[in-house]
Amino acid sequence: MRGNGGEQNGPRTEALRRALRQVRDEAAAEDLIFLELWQTQRRPGIAASLRASQIRRANPALAEEIHAELTRR
Repeated sequence: MRGNGGEQNGPRTEALRRALRQVRDEAAAEDLIFLELWQTQRRPGIAASLRASQIRRANPALAEEIHAELTRR
């Protein structure tokens, strides 16, 4: 999985760690990691917002779990 310098190493939430254990496709894993990162530091721009929105729609339970974990911290 690629990083862009501003990312921390590894997922921050248990929800994402569990989801990544089930994912066998690197592109799908990168999408889920992007979603968690976007939840923590929303980037300006329509492209990032649309990508996050699509990932949330495809994974509503995971998106909610990530959000819940991050807001508890």
